Amino acid sequence: MRYYLIAGEPSGDMHAANLMHSLKAQDPDADFRYYGGDKMQAAGGVLVRHYRDTAVMGFLRVLTHLPAILRNIKHCKEDIAAYNPDAVILVDYPGFNLKIAQYVKTVLKLPVYYYIPPKIWAWKEKRIHQIKKYVDRIYAIFPFEVDFYAKHGVEAVYVGNPSVQTVRMAQDSLPTRQAFLQQNNLTDKPIVALLPGSRVQEVKSSLRVFAKLDFAAFGDVQWVLAATSAVSPSLYKDVPSPIKLVFDQTYPLLQYATVGAINSGTATLETGLFRLPQVVCYQITASRIAMPLLRLLVKIPLVSLVNIIAQKEVVKELLGHHFHAQSLASELRCLLNDSDYRKRILNDYEQMAQTLGSSVASDTAAQDMLKCLKG
Repeated sequence: MRYYLIAGEPSGDMHAANLMHSLKAQDPDADFRYYGGDKMQAAGGVLVRHYRDTAVMGFLRVLTHLPAILRNIKHCKEDIAAYNPDAVILVDYPGFNLKIAQYVKTVLKLPVYYYIPPKIWAWKEKRIHQIKKYVDRIYAIFPFEVDFYAKHGVEAVYVGNPSVQTVRMAQDSLPTRQAFLQQNNLTDKPIVALLPGSRVQEVKSSLRVFAKLDFAAFGDVQWVLAATSAVSPSLYKDVPSPIKLVFDQTYPLLQYATVGAINSGTATLETGLFRLPQVVCYQITASRIAMPLLRLLVKIPLVSLVNIIAQKEVVKELLGHHFHAQSLASELRCLLNDSDYRKRILNDYEQMAQTLGSSVASDTAAQDMLKCLKG
């Protein structure tokens, strides 16, 4: 069968690539065409456009890049029509994907499957109307999503969480701690992992705060930043000297670090699955004005996935103007020095992992997709 997939960021690229592997295992004749990234390209098929050329984040940037966004949407529609797949599979990236879903369903009359649906239970709940109209099957990655969609008259299938799969796979192939340290010229001192995100704006705003830390006040630790080749290396040129960079080695860093400061997003869940005590960080432009407005829009009191799944504050969230060098330093000291605090977080991580279960999400989703297509 022929599958057209659309992913718009690094995590979506990774999870879509795993889904492609699972589809190929169950459908040897599977043929793929997609908007995605390097991991999807390595999985096979034809990469039509890279997410680096399509991803735009933030209201102002969306406005200034609107002509390019509209061109990408038009090109994607035309490419799907020309390819004429058996199914279109959307992976997160709702602003783009829901527009594609409408076209595919109403004009091309093709099946539309949503793997990793948008988090409309957190905000923009009105998108449920688009999903009801234009999506044939929802593959939920959080257990509570099934009840949420059912409340709106939409059937969703919980397939497991893809981060459980990717972390487990990564742990099976990680280098030893000694090899990781040697490869990156690190010592055996405790590691503070800094994850500034994978988008340009996230990296810039996180680095501004990290650079203001009083590194000497922390004593005998080493600071290691997870850099990504998904953005220009020039973004990291002003990183202060106490911070060492490791490129595209986030999982080994999470495995061997002692604590982490993690940009809000999928990485917070992955950090929890690696059982690394963390503080969640996220900067917001003009946050003293924006934060009250966001609180009106966001339907949930906590934003990090670890806390959402646990339905309580497992890890501290420093958001907007609360994310600054002093607050970050204070929380990192607690994580490093308070053994009872660390133990409580680790116990809550275990409960969170049990809630998610151990299903291989991509295998379960692929099996169900093929069943639907053949049926």
